[in-house]
Amino acid sequence: MLEVFVISYCLYFLVSTYTSFMQIGFVKNAKNMKPIILDNNKYSEAANYTIEKEKVTILSSFYSFILFIIWIGFGLKTLDSVILIESSILKAVVFIDLFIIINWLLGLPFDLYSTFKLDKKYGFSNMTPALFIKDTIKTGILFLLFGSIVIAAISWIMGNFSTWWIWGFVFIFAVIILINMLYPVIRDKMFDKFEALKDKELEEKIINLLNQVGFKSSGVFSVDASKRDNRLNAYFGGLGSTKRVVLFDTLIEKLSHNELLAVLGHELGHFKNGDILKNIGIMGVVMFVFFAIFGNLSDEIFLGLGLNNEPYAIIAVFLLFSPILSFFLMPLISLISRHNEYAADEFGSNMQSKEDLISALLKLANENKSFPLSHPLYIFFYYSHPPLVERFKELGYNVHENSEEALKDSIYADGN
Repeated sequence: MLEVFVISYCLYFLVSTYTSFMQIGFVKNAKNMKPIILDNNKYSEAANYTIEKEKVTILSSFYSFILFIIWIGFGLKTLDSVILIESSILKAVVFIDLFIIINWLLGLPFDLYSTFKLDKKYGFSNMTPALFIKDTIKTGILFLLFGSIVIAAISWIMGNFSTWWIWGFVFIFAVIILINMLYPVIRDKMFDKFEALKDKELEEKIINLLNQVGFKSSGVFSVDASKRDNRLNAYFGGLGSTKRVVLFDTLIEKLSHNELLAVLGHELGHFKNGDILKNIGIMGVVMFVFFAIFGNLSDEIFLGLGLNNEPYAIIAVFLLFSPILSFFLMPLISLISRHNEYAADEFGSNMQSKEDLISALLKLANENKSFPLSHPLYIFFYYSHPPLVERFKELGYNVHENSEEALKDSIYADGN
C-alpha cells in the first residue's frame, strides 16, 4: 500500500514539473510576440518574472521531492525514535510541531529568495528583514498556540472514536469556518493596520454599492499592504458579523473610483451568485474525501514507514501525501472557479460598466505584471481564474486575437 502512495507522489512530481517546463517554453515564445494587454515594457518584464518564478518552482519541487524521500526513508522513523513520550496526545503535538517546523526551516531559503531577491528585482516586495522576522515570530506563535490545540483535539478524537475520521472532519471543518470568521480580526490585531477610508466620497459610493445587493458588512477598510508588497488587491474578509471590505492602499492609489467600484462589483457578484457558499461546500466535500482516505489506511503503510498506527503517524502521513490529492483535484475545482469568475465579471460590469471593469483589469494586469498568456496544461492545473485574454474577450475587449492565434501556431509548431 505504501508503494501506491510513493508512486502517486512520483507521478505528482513528474506531472507538476513537466507542466512548469511547458509553461516556461510557452512564455519564452510568447515574449517575442506582439504585446497584448500589457504595455511593451511591462509585457517583457512580466514574461521574465513568470519564467524566473517558474524556474524557482521547479527547483523547489526537486528539493521537496528529495525531502519527501528522506522523510519516508528514515526521517519519520528517526523523529519518532527521539520523541520518547507515552501520552499519545502530547506525542502527536510534539511530533507534528517538530515535523512542520523542520519542513519550514528547510524550505526557508526559497521563501527568502522569492521575497528578497526575485520579488524585489521586479519591484513587488517592500519587505524588510525586520518586518520579515516580526511576521515570522507572530506566525510561529499563532501556529504553536492554536495549531497545537487543533493537533491535540484531533488526536483525542482519533483515540476515542472508532469512526474518528467522520468526527475529525466535522471538527476540522468547523475550525476552518472559525478561522475564516476571525481572519480579518487576526490580520488587524497582529499583522496589518486597518483604517477607515479617508476618502469619504469613495466610502459612501462603496456602501451604496453594498446596499444595492444586500451585502451587510462591519465596515470598509484600507490596509497598509504596501509596507510588504506593491501588488494591487482587495477582498471581502470574514463571515457573519466579521464581514468587512478590505482595500489595499496600493489599489486605492492606482484605481479611480469607478474602477474600484467595478472591481468590488465583481467580488459582490460572487456573493450574489452564492459562490462563497459553493466554495465552502466544495471545500467540505474535498476535506471529507481526504479524511475518508487517510482515516482508513492499512497498517502496512505505517509498518513500511517504521511507525505505529497512532495519531502522530496518521497526521504526518496526511501532511506528506495530501498534496498529491490536492494537485489532481485542483483541475476540477479550478474549472468550477473559472466559470464563477466569468459570471462575477458579468455581474460587476452590470453593476458599474464594462468599460470601468476593463479599465480596472488592465491596470491590475500592468501593475501586478500578470503575463496574459499561459500554456493550456498550466491553465488546466493552476488557473482558478480564466486567463486574462479570455476574460477580456468575454467583456468584448479586443486583445488582438489574431496575434494570439499566431502565437499558438508558432508554439505548437516548435513542439512545445
